[in-house]
Amino acid sequence: MAGFVRRWWKLPVGIVIGVALGVSGYFLYSIRYAIKPAQTFELAPDLPSDELANALFQATGVELRPGHTVEVVYNGAAIDRVIAEIDRATRSIDVVMYIWEAGVASTRVTAALVARAKSGVVCRIVIDDLGSPNFNRDVKPALAEAGCSIYTFRPGTGIDIAARNHRKLFVFDDQLAITGGLGIRDDWMGDGVHGSGWRDTSVVVTGPAVREAQQAFAENWEEAGGSLLPATELARPDPTGAIVAGFVSSTGSPVLTTAERLTQLVIAVAHRRLWITNAYFAPSPAIIELLRKKALAGVDVRILLPGDKSDVHTALMVGREFYGTLREAGIRVWEYQPVMIHAKVMIADDDVSVIGSINLDPLSLNKLEEDAFIVKDTATAAELARAFLEDVTHAKPID
Repeated sequence: MAGFVRRWWKLPVGIVIGVALGVSGYFLYSIRYAIKPAQTFELAPDLPSDELANALFQATGVELRPGHTVEVVYNGAAIDRVIAEIDRATRSIDVVMYIWEAGVASTRVTAALVARAKSGVVCRIVIDDLGSPNFNRDVKPALAEAGCSIYTFRPGTGIDIAARNHRKLFVFDDQLAITGGLGIRDDWMGDGVHGSGWRDTSVVVTGPAVREAQQAFAENWEEAGGSLLPATELARPDPTGAIVAGFVSSTGSPVLTTAERLTQLVIAVAHRRLWITNAYFAPSPAIIELLRKKALAGVDVRILLPGDKSDVHTALMVGREFYGTLREAGIRVWEYQPVMIHAKVMIADDDVSVIGSINLDPLSLNKLEEDAFIVKDTATAAELARAFLEDVTHAKPID
């Protein structure tokens, strides 16, 4: 969301003006949407936990299926894992990326992609024009020379500067997908506690839902100018494990996005625990109301957000406006202290988790291309809960 904020001074004057208007518009839109929405939509506050699959399909069209492996990876380990999967790929590597900026992380990822492309692996990349304004100058030449096909998503400001591609998605050999909050920039190196590397969470998934991840890549690829993928690359992968999961993609809508539907659904299905980590907090009134109702009904609602190390302080201030409402309902809130926390994770009860690119702000919930895996698995939820509890030891409670 905020990659361009940090790099405005590198751009031509015309783009600087456009970006400044876009950033200003984001904050004004955030405040407007939070205080006086044009419309609202609220799911029933309580959904039986055994209705998750039924509710998810009705709300988003996504089927929860068994047959997956799921691995959570954190911080700089996500970059390492991406490179390892690039090195293992034998047929195709597909990438949609919002932020890709020259630096150590980019050099490592680029070198791995160049090597695989030269060996004959098909390499297709979609880059967001606003999130990665210097990619075409600094990174693209080496990849293109090696044979990677690269398209820019919605180049220029267009009609709506906010309608960007915020997905962070890799699909390898149409069998394995990685998504989460990661970007290819040096902010995503380190352990998320020490130094300047951001705290983030990503997920590695194999199994049937990878087909939906490949389809999400295909829709962005074709819109940006790429040709149809071979039908063989859209076949549903065979089961690889026992975990139940689904892949949800969202695109901008003037009324209601899949990102909003998914977020509300996960809140509605929580009956004992709802723990949320997010990078930019300015939810719709419906989400705020659902959170309040859950907490007042006795659900253990906890929210972990950035503190003063936030990369966008205006977004931080907008989020802080909600603290009083949350605390009055009994919701516990923390601000992460060591570095920027960029993860987008939800944990409901003992077995439902969401890991992806969706922020709880008006851009993600209304304008942006987004994605997430939803996982029904006790081990995955337990691992994410462990990480949450570790994170709050580095966070300041809001009293």
